[in-house]
Amino acid sequence: QVQLVESGGGSVQAGGSLKLSCLADTSIDSLCGLAWYRRPPGKERTFVSWILTDGSISEVPAVKGRFFISRDSAENAVYLQMNSLKSEDTAWYTCAVCERGSWFLDWGQGTQVTVSS
Repeated sequence: QVQLVESGGGSVQAGGSLKLSCLADTSIDSLCGLAWYRRPPGKERTFVSWILTDGSISEVPAVKGRFFISRDSAENAVYLQMNSLKSEDTAWYTCAVCERGSWFLDWGQGTQVTVSS
């Protein structure tokens, strides 16, 4: 089981920016990919963005053009740069990993992002 530690959350006004980090305890190049999920207050967890080891990137339309996922093999980290934040981006953000062809969503504790309007 990969150990994940998320950080970088906080409180920001609408239009501001935050950068989330997720550090893994294993070589991320040995994984098939990394992803970010979020759980808004009172709602279910949903997918936000992923970056696969082959370099492909995907994100949901709600964050397209505002959120940018990246990875750093030297740091074993995945990042989520969040710009032009909106109140609807308020959520508990967690990272996930693809290992041996399967996605695991519950290995990170997460970090809170709160956007005030």
